[in-house]
Amino acid sequence: MKEFALIFRLSDIADFQPSPEQMQERMNWLGGIAAQNKLVDKGNTLLPAPGTAKTVKSDNVVTDGPYTEIKEFISGYIVVRAETIEEAVAMAKGNPIFKIGGSIEVREVLKRN
Repeated sequence: MKEFALIFRLSDIADFQPSPEQMQERMNWLGGIAAQNKLVDKGNTLLPAPGTAKTVKSDNVVTDGPYTEIKEFISGYIVVRAETIEEAVAMAKGNPIFKIGGSIEVREVLKRN
């Protein structure tokens, strides 16, 4: 089986703090993946607040970020196990993030030995 990162994106900073009901929906979705033994890493939340991130570029240029003015920001990730990217996409489609206008990027993970 392959591993895939599901990268969660939001476009509205107000959606970063989910309601208790939204949090329960997320936990149910995550529990369903775990029950299939397809959850590799429950991931983490990535803070979108000023002062919590920097971008390092060539020539040692460092900029602040993320900025809530941008179109969307990464809010977190998990890693799942699936036979194909289509299977990983099917898992992603069940996430309640879509109800609040979010999106999920699905990327295959290249394991290094």
